[in-house]
Amino acid sequence: MRLDKFLKVSRLIKRRTLAKEVSDQGRISVNGQQAKASTTVKVGDELVVRFGQKLVTVKIDRLQETTRKEDAAEMYTIIKEEKVESEG
Repeated sequence: MRLDKFLKVSRLIKRRTLAKEVSDQGRISVNGQQAKASTTVKVGDELVVRFGQKLVTVKIDRLQETTRKEDAAEMYTIIKEEKVESEG
């Protein structure tokens, strides 16, 4: 599954266009490698997503083409969340 689609379906990022922008800006890495929106992700992959001043590390548990809002959080496990100090 494409990275941007996973982020949207899992509701880590609400819209696919936004997920594409964030990944193309280099703010997401998959298994330690910087990822583009078209990067293929699979179960067991570890994503690190930068949301402003926060780094969120998640592990992919399940891939689905569509999901209900209530079930979206079951697609991944949050491993850790950390605050990033701003440079400057």
